[in-house]
Amino acid sequence: MRFLLVLFLLLPVTLHAQGAATLVADDVAIVGGDQLVASGNIEVFYDGTRLSAARIVFDQSTDRLAISGPIFIQSADGTLLTADQASLDPKLENGILQGARLVLDQQLQLAANQIDRAEGRYSQLYKVAVTSCQVCGTRAPLWQIRAEKVVHDQEARQLYFTNTQFLIRGTPVFWLPQMRLPDPTLDRATGLLIPQLRNTDQLGVGLKLPYFIALGDSRDLRLTPYVSRETTTLEARYRQAFLTGDIEIRAAISNDTLVQAPRSYLFAEGTFDLGHDYQLGFDIEAVSDSAYLLDYGYSEKDRLDSSVSVIRVRDYDLTQIDLTYYQTLRDDEENASLPPIVGNISYERRLTDIAGGALTLKTSADTAYRYSTDDGDAGRDVSRFGVQGEWTRDWITASGLVVKAQAGLRSDFYNIENDTSYGQNGVRTVPHLAFTLRYPLAARAANGTQHLLEPTIALAWSDSFGITPPNEDSTRAELDQANLLATSRFSGDDAVETGTRMAFGLRWTRLGAGGNASTLTFGRVHRDRDDGAFNASSGLDGVTSDWLLAGQFTSPDGFRIDGRTLFDDDADLTRAATRFSWDNDWIDLAAAYIWQAPDATESRPDEVSEFTLDTNIQLNPSWSVNLGTRYDLANDTPARATLGAQYTNECVKVDLSIARRYTSSTTVDPSTSYGVSVSLNGFSAGRSGAAPKAACSQ
Repeated sequence: MRFLLVLFLLLPVTLHAQGAATLVADDVAIVGGDQLVASGNIEVFYDGTRLSAARIVFDQSTDRLAISGPIFIQSADGTLLTADQASLDPKLENGILQGARLVLDQQLQLAANQIDRAEGRYSQLYKVAVTSCQVCGTRAPLWQIRAEKVVHDQEARQLYFTNTQFLIRGTPVFWLPQMRLPDPTLDRATGLLIPQLRNTDQLGVGLKLPYFIALGDSRDLRLTPYVSRETTTLEARYRQAFLTGDIEIRAAISNDTLVQAPRSYLFAEGTFDLGHDYQLGFDIEAVSDSAYLLDYGYSEKDRLDSSVSVIRVRDYDLTQIDLTYYQTLRDDEENASLPPIVGNISYERRLTDIAGGALTLKTSADTAYRYSTDDGDAGRDVSRFGVQGEWTRDWITASGLVVKAQAGLRSDFYNIENDTSYGQNGVRTVPHLAFTLRYPLAARAANGTQHLLEPTIALAWSDSFGITPPNEDSTRAELDQANLLATSRFSGDDAVETGTRMAFGLRWTRLGAGGNASTLTFGRVHRDRDDGAFNASSGLDGVTSDWLLAGQFTSPDGFRIDGRTLFDDDADLTRAATRFSWDNDWIDLAAAYIWQAPDATESRPDEVSEFTLDTNIQLNPSWSVNLGTRYDLANDTPARATLGAQYTNECVKVDLSIARRYTSSTTVDPSTSYGVSVSLNGFSAGRSGAAPKAACSQ
């Protein structure tokens, strides 16, 4: 008969400190007064560890357990240990196991002739075979490591190998006298990471060998030597977390045959909590030459922006400070005339219950500084200080009409240098009034589908008194569903709309009973006169704007499409853009198309027609492929193309990639790059063990 016995005599030392073990067995007997013999379906539970065996003999005089197998030990951290025979102390911390197998994190298998346990921390394995691959009968696994000795430090979670061979399908590939690897339970550890083989037209075949250095719980450093026939490069990444924020620095330095001088780049970013709801953020970007980032695949940016900002957002006020330095990498631009330095500071406060509405007060200042002293656009420096206030009130009439009234006044002082076409300084004052009328109509179908139709009319008036400043911050305005009913369609402060205007729009929203959701917006803007403030391709120029048609559809299975188009009364397009995405268990797809009419004022002499596609497809549990492209339809030329494949099973992950960049300039040539990386699952820090297992054929 099975029974339960609390072994208060079995562990006299342990009982004092940690409590007794619990034994469950078919039969338990006391032999000779100092031996306890348990047999039949034995289960022992002690301090989070579970042991099962066929027979256990405890000798109180030697304080040892003689265990007959099959033996199965599972520790509190999930480590599995099996053996044929064992001699252990009662705590299972010291002793010898024969014919043993150690399984770490349900991934890495270590089979040994013998395992010595010491101090409850170290497991020393002799004549060891290590793999995370599925073992099928007598067939050699895909990869295997054989070692004379392996020491597993359970506390440090490290594996130390002696006299080691690495085998693929049973064939030795290389030998190492000593080797150290992390066990799969370790999230981060100092050591080598996955090597990457990279081949490009410009740099040739090269090897990247990253080395990770854990500098503590809150900081780390990754150094990556990159060596090929054409370059010697050292890449670095440093990360550190603080109590109030974090920073990350990425950098590289190269000596190559492309440029006869050292090349380098530095990207750094960080965020910090300054207290009292203030947040500090910074972003530093610098590069030695305009082609370096593209040559090495670090970034596709053609303008760098280094900035520092302080922001505080609360329920009733907003404080923001920004300072940005721009560096152009484009052939047709110069840093001196970007402008390279732009600064802004603003404070905004909202007061409620003011004449039945809300009053928003704002004060702000900004500057745009250029190095050049040339007269005109290339050297102009502009500084602005402004104050403004706007009162807003909303109410609903008895018939369901939603009314919104707005009244505001802003005044800006400008100081303008190095541009004789403008006065040196002056003041501009802009008052505005606006009314919006919206009449929502709602309906619900018998199947639960909901419809909402919102016809809206917005009336607005504003005028400008004083100087007309240069437009530095609102040069790319365009009509969209977000600003159709706005009092101003400029994103910045320098340009303003004047005169009387009316916008009308119709918005339809549908919430399907099955979870589908869709919206459709249609409208345009009318003015009493053309104030000449908008570009021809914005859709807003002239007395009457282009027609706006925008829509969106989403489904619960991850499908999403949204688009926007502007067209005139003759149905000629001004702008069009469409985005499409689909995300589920087997596909992650994103595609976009954009078309823009020529506009010399936006430095676009030709039309833009471009298509992009990026997708990843999971063909089966092991194989996935990804591809991407960016194609210039207007010129019938590709801009980039990428193709990759990934194979993953329980013991290996292989990444293959090829990328082609077709764009060129005076400093950058088209190039093709290839990449290969192979990682062994079971050693990579933090790698999941949920990869599909290779099947064993009969």
